[in-house]
Amino acid sequence: MQTDDIFMPTKGFAGKAIFYIGILVSLVHIYFNIFGVLPTLTQNALHYSGFAILCALVYPFRGAGKKRGRFGLVFDCLLGVTAAFCAIYMIAMEDAIYARGVHLSSIEWVAGTILILTAVEFTRRATGWIIPVLILLALSYVGWWGEYVGGVFRFSGLSAETILFRSVYGDDGLFGNIARISSTFVFMFILFGAFLLRSGAGDFVINLARAVAGRMIGGPGLVAVFASGLTGTISGSAVANTASTGVITIPLMKRAGFEARFAAGVEAAASTGGQLMPPIMGAGAFVMASYTQIPYTTIVLYSILPAILYFATVGFFVRIEAKRTGIGIVEDEKLGVMKVLKEGGLPFLLPVSILIGMLIYGFTPTYAAGFAILSVVVSSWMTPNRMGVQAIMEALALGARNMVMTAILLCSVGLVVNVIATAGIGNTFSLMITEWSGDNMLIAILLIALASLVLGMGLPVTASYIVLGTLSAPALYTLIADGQITQTIASGMLSEDAKMIFMMAVPDKAELLGQVMPLAQARELFASVPLELSDTLRTMLIAPEAATFALLSAHMIIFWLSQDSNVTPPVCLAAFTGAAIAGTPPMATGFQSWKVAKGLYIIPLLFAYTNLLGGSLAEVLTISFFALLGLYCFTSAIQGHMENPVPPLVRIALLVLAFFLLKPASLVIHSVAAILFLLLFVVNFTMKAHKKNPNASQPASA
Repeated sequence: MQTDDIFMPTKGFAGKAIFYIGILVSLVHIYFNIFGVLPTLTQNALHYSGFAILCALVYPFRGAGKKRGRFGLVFDCLLGVTAAFCAIYMIAMEDAIYARGVHLSSIEWVAGTILILTAVEFTRRATGWIIPVLILLALSYVGWWGEYVGGVFRFSGLSAETILFRSVYGDDGLFGNIARISSTFVFMFILFGAFLLRSGAGDFVINLARAVAGRMIGGPGLVAVFASGLTGTISGSAVANTASTGVITIPLMKRAGFEARFAAGVEAAASTGGQLMPPIMGAGAFVMASYTQIPYTTIVLYSILPAILYFATVGFFVRIEAKRTGIGIVEDEKLGVMKVLKEGGLPFLLPVSILIGMLIYGFTPTYAAGFAILSVVVSSWMTPNRMGVQAIMEALALGARNMVMTAILLCSVGLVVNVIATAGIGNTFSLMITEWSGDNMLIAILLIALASLVLGMGLPVTASYIVLGTLSAPALYTLIADGQITQTIASGMLSEDAKMIFMMAVPDKAELLGQVMPLAQARELFASVPLELSDTLRTMLIAPEAATFALLSAHMIIFWLSQDSNVTPPVCLAAFTGAAIAGTPPMATGFQSWKVAKGLYIIPLLFAYTNLLGGSLAEVLTISFFALLGLYCFTSAIQGHMENPVPPLVRIALLVLAFFLLKPASLVIHSVAAILFLLLFVVNFTMKAHKKNPNASQPASA
């Protein structure tokens, strides 16, 4: 059995402390997630305390990679222990504070202030300066300079005592709802991924990908796509995904003949898709479930097909590039699928199946993850890589170590979200988006995409989604819901109650009610309704199920767009990681990954304008089928190649067909566009066959 160094404690006091404290932190989390019942604030405070100590050890004061002397080690240990003590002390004094009429004693002032400052410092160590600066700006805004801001963002201010109290005890504060997500769902799934990795699932994923895709045209590139998608089911981090799978797939692609920059871009784009692949989705599904109150299983279920569409787009780029550059099948891939499944498939397939089955059956995600972790250990006993006590300890330590940045981030970002909720900035920002977009959903999505790119330059993806979702999801939900209302009005299918409200609001247009009309006229009719009556109409004209999926669509759009910071210059960490492995210029690699990841921007438009989320099974499958053809058309037009090079006029035709295949339209229009595409494809393929062998009676095989 080969044991990777990442599972073993590193040398020195700090390394051993991280290892054993990590085990303790994981065991405590397993206890209160599966066996024990603790008050939410107490659980979140313990969660933060454990990871504050780990963060002080993992991320030295001087920065990662720099030598830490004895004094630095003592300082970091004291800082971590102090932060943990202050967190537990503040929670222990909650009842006493309420008994005093929500007034803090001198000791509580000191402990609370130290708690906030250490949270800012640990966030700086783990994620850089952007989030700490946001926290300080947010807290000072509600306490000081908000009253000097003109216009809609003016805030009269709160007392320092109120700010400190709400920052610690508020529902959106340091130990609030987001911290609860971190201490429950996110931690258990990160720990599940660590156990899978320790059981050898990482090697299995790579080998299975090579066995399935290695012998296809452009196979090494497809291996990267397949492996990154599978790794995403257990990882949820684009950078970690790129680093772990890229060290194998990028050299494979380069050896096959792919340009190094393209190989790194494909790996970065595919690894970004790993954060869209259920069940973990980079913690996004858990945050989304908390924000929207939509069941986690529903979010995961409706995320599967969009994720497949995204990976298909990356796969199209790989195959077309292989055809364009003449890369054939790599003959040295000797792995067989059945052999790979027999040798290492059980510790991966059985736990994932148990996890999915328990989620479908109705168990909570934390409980399902706990049983899945146990099944990893049991199933490993039926393979050569058996997990004993030492291996279990290593997996526990690895899970806690992998969770440090995420835990500190999700707790600390609550300080920003708390200010947004307290000051009402989210509602104001949503109204501004609605105003700037002129009620045009496409412009609103473009504004959100731009904001996500700017935020993504400094924030990790999950933090970017949390901040952007808090600010802009209400506006996007309203636009999507109003689009559904407009369609209802245009169809003439208004209830009598809705007609009465329209007649009260716009009596001069009563003759239009209940008649079929153009969408533009229906939109104008709804816009003429006064604001105080429009909310009542929304309640009447949108069924509860439709409202749920409008909300899900809004959050999914924002979540997908939040991923673009991984692949979009000037700051694209996944692409930079791939560039380091491939030895290519980081910025040039970033532009390559940005091109390959185009599905990241196209598929959210399907969420907004079609029933890809929330439609019937037949409707969703139909939309996905035509979208798949549209994405291939778009990729071929961008690359100027299908099975054979395409001339400029055909590229334009492909773009037009992509538009009609992707946009909402009748089945007839979609079918005609699909038939035209297939004709173009057959002509292109036949031209290639004749070029290869003009005397052949049969077309050459692809």
